[in-house]
Amino acid sequence: MRSFILLLLAVPLIPNMSVDELPQALILGDSISIGYTPHVKTLLQGKVNVSRPQANCGSTVTGLGAIDKWLGPTDWDVIHFNWGLHDLCYRHPDSKTQGNRDKIKGTQAVSPEQYEQNLEKLVQRLQKTGARLIFATTTVVPEGEAGRFVGDDDKYNQIALRVMQKYSVEVNDLHALTSRFTADMFSGPGNVHFTTNGSRKLADQVAAAITATTRTP
Repeated sequence: MRSFILLLLAVPLIPNMSVDELPQALILGDSISIGYTPHVKTLLQGKVNVSRPQANCGSTVTGLGAIDKWLGPTDWDVIHFNWGLHDLCYRHPDSKTQGNRDKIKGTQAVSPEQYEQNLEKLVQRLQKTGARLIFATTTVVPEGEAGRFVGDDDKYNQIALRVMQKYSVEVNDLHALTSRFTADMFSGPGNVHFTTNGSRKLADQVAAAITATTRTP
């Protein structure tokens, strides 16, 4: 997977642009992106206007139902997006674990086959915007996660990379980054979420990817 990552060529930004003239970047993703987006905004202040929906973008099923609303009327220059962790998660209605996660008795939210079909439809819709697209690989699933199996992150990323290759979509490998994180970067044992420090590390890579592919007016 790592060898598939595309090298991004830096495009300089025009200095002294007004806020309205700055390139527009949209971040789509789950709670992982909710964690790093504020840091991305800080890093790109005065260079790129960074936005994301006031919602957790959840699974590809959620994405298909809300994508038009999230895109809105804005003429986006860059869209940085991910779906995966919610798709591969197992849930059971009787589970008391947060989000009804249960990888023993539960059912997987979106099968690998359906994930590929859904993701392809989402990429097709995103391409209609004319924006430069960047897919962020799904971050690592740690040992002991209540609703997710270690290794499913790799499986779903391989599917996603196949779709991205088909549509020539650039890739930001956040999975490779988080696979190198030490335990103190995670919110807790078996938790897919990250500490502030972990989110900042993710933001550094996301901001670099957005900047490298931003088209100036």
